[in-house]
Amino acid sequence: MKWLNNKDKHDLVNSLDQLRIEKLVAMGAQLSSSRQEKGLSLDEMVVLTRIPRRLLQAIEEGNLQELPEPVYIQGLIRQFADALGFNGAEFAGDFPVGNTNRVSLKSGWKTTSVGELRPFHLYLLYILMIFCSVGGLSQLLNANALQTANNNQNISKQNQQTVIPSQKFQSVSNMTSNLNNPQQVQIGLTLTEKSWIQVLVDGKLEYEGELPEGTHRIWKAQEQLTVRTDNAGGVLVSINKEKAKQLGEPGKQKEVTIAANTRS
Repeated sequence: MKWLNNKDKHDLVNSLDQLRIEKLVAMGAQLSSSRQEKGLSLDEMVVLTRIPRRLLQAIEEGNLQELPEPVYIQGLIRQFADALGFNGAEFAGDFPVGNTNRVSLKSGWKTTSVGELRPFHLYLLYILMIFCSVGGLSQLLNANALQTANNNQNISKQNQQTVIPSQKFQSVSNMTSNLNNPQQVQIGLTLTEKSWIQVLVDGKLEYEGELPEGTHRIWKAQEQLTVRTDNAGGVLVSINKEKAKQLGEPGKQKEVTIAANTRS
């Protein structure tokens, strides 16, 4: 017996491509929804995942044509999901990579001898090697980022006496939140460069120290939040999950106070 004819092969490929598109649309919508719930922009996700913006946008929109080979797409989805708090490996596992519809051989074909690999087997081995490499690289990057953050926090604690006093900061900017709950205000900080940060929650010191590039933190307060930094250009600020904006000019000191809307 012969293999499937050209028309059957074409239909099989089209069916697999359609399945990939459907999976990508569903997964992209879930990732986009989670990102927006966390108040993160695509530019902030570029910092956290180190994935180009156009690829992140293509994943969210389910645009398969703008993405690389399926095995790379699965790795990108895994990094995207990890950055949003999902189990990246489990989440990305739903995206189909290889052709799961195996074509059986009828009698009359030669059997594969022990130690002999057909091109199909080599293709599967190649996919497995790439997937393992992407996973290992992602874990290595995450471990390095965590170690850098811990080292910077330890250095900050040892040198707190050199912290810039608040009176040297530029004039305070007062803002009123648009949060539906009038009793609370929220601020999200994403660092595009290493910067010293001080956060006051309702007048009390909540955090003070140097944070590394790629850090994302969220603070909430009942009345007001005050943020101070020595590098306003390296800090993106998102107030009450709105679109993040640059706090100020690079290398400039800045202090911002955000007050909750106390009107009934």
